[in-house]
Amino acid sequence: MIESHRLNIFMRNNILKFTIAIIIVFIITNNFIFAPDNILSWDVFGYYLYLPLKFIYNDLKLSNPAVINSIIEKYHSTSNFYQAMVLPDNSYVMKYSMGMSFFYAPFFLIGHLIAKLSNSTADGFSTSYQYSIFIGSIIYSIIGIWALSNVLLHFFSKTITAFVLIIIVFATNYIVHITMYGQNAMTHNYLFMTYSLIIWLTLLWHESYKLKYMVLLAVICAITILSRPSEIVCLIIPLLWGIDSIHALSLKIKQFYIHKKQLIFFIIILLLFGSFQSIYWKIHTGKFLFYSYGANPGEGFEFATPYITEVLFSFRKGWLIYTPIMIFSIIGFYTLYKRNRSIFLSVIVYFAINLYIVSSWTCWWYAQTFSQRALIPSYPIMAIGMGYFLVWLNEQAKSIKIIIYTIIICLGFLNIFQIIQFHKGIIDGDRMTKDYYFKTFGKMSITDTDKKLLLVNRTFTTNEIFEDQSGYSSRVLKKLDFEDFNKKDTTMFHSGMHSFKMDKPDLCSPAIEARYDELTQKDHAWLKVTAYIYPTATSNNPFSLIIHFTHNNYPYKFIRYDSNKMKLELNKWNLITFYYLTPEVRKRSNTLKVYFLNKGSAPVFIDDILVDVYEKE
Repeated sequence: MIESHRLNIFMRNNILKFTIAIIIVFIITNNFIFAPDNILSWDVFGYYLYLPLKFIYNDLKLSNPAVINSIIEKYHSTSNFYQAMVLPDNSYVMKYSMGMSFFYAPFFLIGHLIAKLSNSTADGFSTSYQYSIFIGSIIYSIIGIWALSNVLLHFFSKTITAFVLIIIVFATNYIVHITMYGQNAMTHNYLFMTYSLIIWLTLLWHESYKLKYMVLLAVICAITILSRPSEIVCLIIPLLWGIDSIHALSLKIKQFYIHKKQLIFFIIILLLFGSFQSIYWKIHTGKFLFYSYGANPGEGFEFATPYITEVLFSFRKGWLIYTPIMIFSIIGFYTLYKRNRSIFLSVIVYFAINLYIVSSWTCWWYAQTFSQRALIPSYPIMAIGMGYFLVWLNEQAKSIKIIIYTIIICLGFLNIFQIIQFHKGIIDGDRMTKDYYFKTFGKMSITDTDKKLLLVNRTFTTNEIFEDQSGYSSRVLKKLDFEDFNKKDTTMFHSGMHSFKMDKPDLCSPAIEARYDELTQKDHAWLKVTAYIYPTATSNNPFSLIIHFTHNNYPYKFIRYDSNKMKLELNKWNLITFYYLTPEVRKRSNTLKVYFLNKGSAPVFIDDILVDVYEKE
């Protein structure tokens, strides 16, 4: 009995250490098991580019695009250079803000030093740089877990802290996007760490009012915002911390006044880090504030019509569908309100505004992911809610505790099982539907029949093939035969008495236009574009069929079908056919445009442009 009692005491005292050790070992092991072929690829490639362009190539303006093209060709960093936008002077500006490069910088320098000492390729992207960033990202993951454990210990026992850490790591989508997919160098990993540090430093400052905590808090907040500007919501945490009444608000204002020098330091540090980005924009665009997503109007914020229901409950990517255990964290906010009202306002306001911002992004499913990866940075805040839920649960009758703990354990195993399904491709990264979800629930294999229940497959290529037309009905959208056009040609025509003659560079044909809601009320439609072409010169007289949608007069899902791919015969009428899958439109009022663009000067005649719509029955 004595030995058993001592063992129980030992386990209670050390359960948190064991838990953190197991989590760290799991994070490290999983990272190496699922190590990416090239960590400096896709979005990470864009976050990281500031460093090699500045310190190796001294060309942040990318005035020599051949450098980037050669890197992409050598390391297969991305399928197309979407990480930057082209300016009118043909220079480039980075799409992403530079905050992540501050995190990468120490490990970039280590990688550069290793490359120099080992006489390997010191180009910023070789193996030494990749492994250095990879190891650095693991270190940041461990810091995040360590900081979060310190936050939780401030409110809860070691046992509850350990259990909350287990839930966050193993029962949510955290582990997927920190160790398995999307590389551990993505923002989710780093911002999870910064939010853990922000909460912890906020606690430390409010306990001691020491300058060092305010300075560290300012630096972490600044880099967080610089990494993803929408994370300016992180300022809500220290700003509202400790406020639960008008009296508490007046005390908070009084403390800010007493420590006004510290507050000034905080503001100066924020502005200093923000100025780095503004100076970069000013040098390269002529503006202190620049919207670098302007070249990608297919994505953006729709604050008037957020997708909150879809983000939370849709079978495509609903957070509480694929990470249902987090409902207990939300429920825990009630206990937080009852037990620790001084931090409730800070937590609930951050949660609400952050959810609103995440839900306002038009690509609310955030591409190929498991559950809602954009909410992972908020998990340190959600962990507090989860802890208070467990505090409440431990005070309930034994029968209630057994039932709810059983549910929690089952949801944990469900999460692990669905991660395995995701890894095997059974749970799709962005095409899930309700019917497909229930059809494949609990399965470890799927059939072609099952796959037909998924959303349409968007290949993001210029050569989309409409393979299976079963289940679609077709109708004519519009036809342009130029019979009533005021600048028509009467010397050549396929039908009727007229066609359109293109005989000047950059001359556009009239366009067929239609709003998306004229095409379909469904989530997609296929368009079949046909036209008759009469070329009079060889392939050095190029022209293109152009198809795109427009949002605020900017084109997106822009497809160019060039004449050199059309297999045309000279001096005769040729029928061309091209299929186009509608994009996930910003708004249903966005307009489709179909037209021809000439780049040569020899005559090309266009007639009978026809657009057919294929709509899901």
